[in-house]
Amino acid sequence: MRCARALGVRLTLALSLLVLLPAAALASGGEGGLVNLDKSLIVQMVNFLLLLFILWKLLYRPFVAKMEERSQAIKKSLEEAQAARAEAQRQRDEHAAQIQAAYAEAQAIRATALREAAEEQRRLVEAARAEAARLVESARAELAQDVRRARQDLRQEVADLSITVAEKLIRKSLNDTDHRKIVQDALAGLERSS
Repeated sequence: MRCARALGVRLTLALSLLVLLPAAALASGGEGGLVNLDKSLIVQMVNFLLLLFILWKLLYRPFVAKMEERSQAIKKSLEEAQAARAEAQRQRDEHAAQIQAAYAEAQAIRATALREAAEEQRRLVEAARAEAARLVESARAELAQDVRRARQDLRQEVADLSITVAEKLIRKSLNDTDHRKIVQDALAGLERSS
C-alpha cells in the first residue's frame, strides 16, 4: 500500500513537471512552445487536472486496489505455506512417534517371544529329564525284577540240583539224617549267596 502511494506521488510529480516545464520556458521569453501564457494555459491546466483526476479514479485506484489484493493474496499464500509446513512437521513428528511406538511394540513382542521360547525350552528340558528319570527308574525296576527272577531261577535250579544230588545220594543208601543235613547245607549255602 505504501509502495503504491509512493508510485502515485511520483507519477503526479512527473506529469506536473511535463506540464510546467514548457510553461516555464514560455515565461522566460521563448516563443513557439507548446504552451502559451494566455487563457489556453488555464484551460490546459484544467484539462490536465481533469485528466489527472480521471486517471486517478480509473487507473490509479484500481491499480492500487489490485496491488493491495495481490499483496493480500501473497500474504495469504505465505501463511498457508507456513501452516502447511507446520502441518507437515507435525505429521512428520507424529509418524516418527508412530514408528518409535511400533519399534517399541516389536521389541516387546520379541522379548515376549524370547521369554516364551526360553520357558518352552525349560519345560521341554524338564520333560526330557523327567522322561529320562522315568526310563532309568523303569530300567532299574526291570533290572531288579530280572535279578529277583534270576535268583529265584537260580534257587530253583539249586533246589533241583540238590534234589538230584539227594536222589543220587539216597540211591547210594544214605540214611535219612544224612540226607536232611545235605539238603539243609545246600539251602544255607543258597541263602548266603543271595
